[in-house]
Amino acid sequence: MLRYLPFLLIIALTIYAFIDCLNTPEEEVKHLPKVVWVLIILLFSIVGPVVWLFAGKKRVPGAGAGRSRPRRGQWVAPDDNPEFLKSLREERDDKESGKEKDKD
Repeated sequence: MLRYLPFLLIIALTIYAFIDCLNTPEEEVKHLPKVVWVLIILLFSIVGPVVWLFAGKKRVPGAGAGRSRPRRGQWVAPDDNPEFLKSLREERDDKESGKEKDKD
């Protein structure tokens, strides 16, 4: 069973790099056109995916690298989203004002 592990790792790396390349917007692809990167990943099974992961895509820092405001269009967790929290407050206030009207 262990003798198949390197082969499976190579296939997993190739599949990951292939899907990552296909999902990457054209503007974020570096050095070569996207079609050429796909061919490199598929034709050179070990070297192609590794080169793509290190040199083919503009990488953005992870969440822990810097605490900056999320860009527009980027997903934000509900408890960090000021618009969502504001809508919750407004909904709560509406319910409270409705209860006060019922008491009168």
